[in-house]
Amino acid sequence: MSATRRDQLAGNLETVRGRIAAACADAGRDPAEVRLVVVTKFFPASDVRLLAELGVTDVGENRHQEAEAKAAECADLDLRWHFIGGLQSNKAAAVAGYADVVESLDRLKLVAPLDRGAERRSEPVDVLLQVSLDPPGAEGRSGADPGELPVLAAAVEEAAGLRLRGLMAVAPLGEDPAAAFARLADLRRDFLLDRPDASWLSAGMSADLEDAVRTGATHVRIGSAVLGSRPRFK
Repeated sequence: MSATRRDQLAGNLETVRGRIAAACADAGRDPAEVRLVVVTKFFPASDVRLLAELGVTDVGENRHQEAEAKAAECADLDLRWHFIGGLQSNKAAAVAGYADVVESLDRLKLVAPLDRGAERRSEPVDVLLQVSLDPPGAEGRSGADPGELPVLAAAVEEAAGLRLRGLMAVAPLGEDPAAAFARLADLRRDFLLDRPDASWLSAGMSADLEDAVRTGATHVRIGSAVLGSRPRFK
């Protein structure tokens, strides 16, 4: 394990944690309210081990095959695994086998297979509903239409192996993230009226975490700002 790589990760983590703390100070929030999820997509399990040594507790993955293998390789570590990528219904049960948190539930047909996969776990799988911040009909990021959230939430609440935790979103490409996250804050406020316990809000990445924290994010998903430029996947 390269000491240089460890030092690089330690420095990057310090910078990101400083950014989160500064954004929280700006918003009058406690930095302890914001959990850092380090996105390790395309990076090796050796980096995950170094991150765990450096105090990271939550890691995120986008691709099922890579995530499953990495979670198995790092099963001895006390980590919370977040699945944050697009979820296919034929792989949802397998994802629920290792993911502690599924952040990307955006359609009804995913609920049953996720619930089935969660049956073999001792604790329910925490679920976030991914909501689209794109205008209707736009080609872009994944996510449910805001009007679909009540039906999706009810389905998750009825599933014995799943636990509804809140919402996740990605700022649309080409738009000011502050404006997008302001819309998300409005959606979340309405959502919490009926489900006050589903208070998690996953929003913000390396380029826009400050805007997300200022609008109430409880989880930020950070990849390149911690790990560096993403290697080509082989």
